Amino acid sequence: QGVENTNYLVATQSAEGNEAKYILTLYEKRVNVADLPFFLDLLQHVAERGVACPRPVARTDGKLFGECAGKQASLVSFLHGKSRTIIRNPHAASVGNILGQLHHATQDFSGTRTNALSLAGWQALYAKIAGRLDEVQSGLEQLVQEELAFLADHFDSAALPRGVIHADLFPDNVFFEGDAVSGIIDFYFACTDALAYDVAITLNAWCFEGRGEFSPTRSMLLLDAYQKQRALTQAEIIAFPVLLRGAALRFLLTRAHDWLHRDPNALVRPHDPLEYAAKLRFHRGVKDAREYGFHA
Repeated sequence: QGVENTNYLVATQSAEGNEAKYILTLYEKRVNVADLPFFLDLLQHVAERGVACPRPVARTDGKLFGECAGKQASLVSFLHGKSRTIIRNPHAASVGNILGQLHHATQDFSGTRTNALSLAGWQALYAKIAGRLDEVQSGLEQLVQEELAFLADHFDSAALPRGVIHADLFPDNVFFEGDAVSGIIDFYFACTDALAYDVAITLNAWCFEGRGEFSPTRSMLLLDAYQKQRALTQAEIIAFPVLLRGAALRFLLTRAHDWLHRDPNALVRPHDPLEYAAKLRFHRGVKDAREYGFHA
């Protein structure tokens, strides 16, 4: 179901009759080829430490990617399971658990990659669509301007524990078998940033109902499961409401940009930016991190 890349299911059978499945990815435009060693080395690293994710298959020359049909390509192991469109409490808990596993597994990973979509990236993205946000929804321009001013003074992910984060752990990037996560995919936004910011991105993606209502139960389950793998520091908990506002603004801006620059002939409809405008407005009303389900 790749949008930016092209993915093929490859089924093989050995001379002995053993069958195996893989995913062949041709990188079309979104992924910078210079970043491929980071992404694929990261996958190999966390897979070796037990995180359920695609494991790269090395070529005969030992490299994890190379040219195929005139494009850069990689081959990774096939993950069983499927993503969930209806999210229930056990799904949120299982996602919190694997995110904690991932953060634990990346602590000894030596690779680094700058997060191009942090505060400076949000400011640059807004500059590209400034003056047009009310085309999406009346009042959206003022909301974004106010939030960028607030976050410029309060968002400081550099002061918190850092590591390699997934940065895009949305439901379509998580596979389940039953209620348990069977694997996570699409590491192409992975970067070095605050670990708690990754938790904030994930909570935003998993802990709101279909009509936009916040689910405190789901949030508590996700945070509890995460902290069984990696306990959040007091500084991270205090910063959490601001991190959630930043995570909401990040996806509001990228979605608004894609919405305002959408190709009418494109086969894929851009994601709705108003979903994240509503989440941002909710977070702006939160006064204490305990409202997200942290225990006193």
